[in-house]
Amino acid sequence: MSGYKSKIQSNEIDFLCEAILKLQTIEECYRFFDDLCTINEIQALSQRMQVAKMLKDKRTYQDISVTTGASTATISRVNRCLNYGSDGYEIVLSRLEENK
Repeated sequence: MSGYKSKIQSNEIDFLCEAILKLQTIEECYRFFDDLCTINEIQALSQRMQVAKMLKDKRTYQDISVTTGASTATISRVNRCLNYGSDGYEIVLSRLEENK
Protein backbone atom coordinates (compact mmCIF):
# COMPACT_ATOMS: atom_id res chain seq x y z
CA MET A 1 0.00 0.00 0.00
CA SER A 2 2.98 2.28 -0.49
CA GLY A 3 3.01 3.66 3.03
CA TYR A 4 -0.75 4.15 3.39
CA LYS A 5 -2.19 2.42 6.46
CA SER A 6 -5.94 1.77 6.27
CA LYS A 7 -8.19 1.38 9.29
CA ILE A 8 -9.50 -1.82 7.71
CA GLN A 9 -6.21 -3.32 6.54
CA SER A 10 -5.71 -7.02 7.20
CA ASN A 11 -4.42 -10.06 5.36
CA GLU A 12 -7.99 -11.04 4.54
CA ILE A 13 -8.82 -7.66 3.04
CA ASP A 14 -5.50 -7.64 1.17
CA PHE A 15 -6.63 -10.96 -0.35
CA LEU A 16 -9.98 -9.42 -1.38
CA CYS A 17 -8.26 -6.38 -2.92
CA GLU A 18 -5.84 -8.62 -4.82
CA ALA A 19 -8.80 -10.65 -6.11
CA ILE A 20 -10.59 -7.50 -7.34
CA LEU A 21 -7.42 -6.32 -9.09
CA LYS A 22 -7.34 -9.61 -11.04
CA LEU A 23 -10.68 -8.85 -12.74
CA GLN A 24 -10.17 -7.79 -16.34
CA THR A 25 -13.61 -7.13 -17.82
CA ILE A 26 -16.97 -5.76 -16.76
CA GLU A 27 -18.45 -9.24 -17.27
CA GLU A 28 -15.86 -10.70 -14.89
CA CYS A 29 -16.81 -8.00 -12.35
CA TYR A 30 -20.49 -8.90 -12.67
CA ARG A 31 -19.72 -12.59 -12.19
CA PHE A 32 -17.47 -11.96 -9.18
CA PHE A 33 -19.78 -9.52 -7.42
CA ASP A 34 -22.80 -11.73 -8.21
CA ASP A 35 -21.09 -14.48 -6.23
CA LEU A 36 -19.57 -12.27 -3.53
CA CYS A 37 -22.37 -9.83 -2.66
CA THR A 38 -26.10 -9.79 -2.18
CA ILE A 39 -28.08 -7.69 -4.64
CA ASN A 40 -28.66 -5.08 -1.91
CA GLU A 41 -24.94 -4.89 -1.07
CA ILE A 42 -23.86 -4.34 -4.66
CA GLN A 43 -26.66 -1.82 -5.23
CA ALA A 44 -25.54 0.11 -2.12
CA LEU A 45 -21.95 0.22 -3.41
CA SER A 46 -23.15 1.31 -6.84
CA GLN A 47 -25.35 4.00 -5.31
CA ARG A 48 -22.43 5.41 -3.30
CA MET A 49 -20.31 5.64 -6.45
CA GLN A 50 -23.12 7.51 -8.23
CA VAL A 51 -23.50 9.84 -5.24
CA ALA A 52 -19.74 10.52 -5.22
CA LYS A 53 -19.74 11.30 -8.94
CA MET A 54 -22.72 13.62 -8.59
CA LEU A 55 -21.16 15.41 -5.60
CA LYS A 56 -17.95 15.91 -7.61
CA ASP A 57 -20.16 17.36 -10.37
CA LYS A 58 -21.52 19.87 -7.80
CA ARG A 59 -25.06 18.50 -7.83
CA THR A 60 -27.31 19.35 -4.86
CA TYR A 61 -28.26 16.87 -2.14
CA GLN A 62 -31.89 17.19 -3.27
CA ASP A 63 -31.03 16.38 -6.88
CA ILE A 64 -28.77 13.48 -5.84
CA SER A 65 -31.43 12.05 -3.53
CA VAL A 66 -34.15 12.24 -6.20
CA THR A 67 -31.91 10.80 -8.92
CA THR A 68 -30.26 7.98 -6.93
CA GLY A 69 -32.75 7.30 -4.15
CA ALA A 70 -29.93 7.80 -1.63
CA SER A 71 -30.80 9.14 1.81
CA THR A 72 -29.32 12.41 2.97
CA ALA A 73 -27.34 10.37 5.54
CA THR A 74 -25.71 8.37 2.73
CA ILE A 75 -25.03 11.51 0.72
CA SER A 76 -23.50 13.18 3.78
CA ARG A 77 -21.30 10.16 4.48
CA VAL A 78 -20.02 10.07 0.90
CA ASN A 79 -19.46 13.84 0.99
CA ARG A 80 -17.49 13.51 4.24
CA CYS A 81 -15.32 10.82 2.59
CA LEU A 82 -14.76 13.05 -0.44
CA ASN A 83 -13.68 15.94 1.78
CA TYR A 84 -11.92 14.22 4.68
CA GLY A 85 -11.47 10.59 3.68
CA SER A 86 -8.64 8.55 2.23
CA ASP A 87 -9.02 9.88 -1.35
CA GLY A 88 -10.32 6.52 -2.58
CA TYR A 89 -13.27 8.05 -4.42
CA GLU A 90 -11.00 10.73 -5.88
CA ILE A 91 -8.54 8.16 -7.23
CA VAL A 92 -11.24 6.14 -8.94
CA LEU A 93 -13.32 9.06 -10.23
CA SER A 94 -10.31 10.82 -11.73
CA ARG A 95 -9.17 7.61 -13.44
CA LEU A 96 -12.65 7.05 -14.82
CA GLU A 97 -12.60 10.62 -16.16
CA GLU A 98 -9.20 10.00 -17.81
CA ASN A 99 -10.61 6.98 -19.67
CA LYS A 100 -13.50 8.88 -21.27
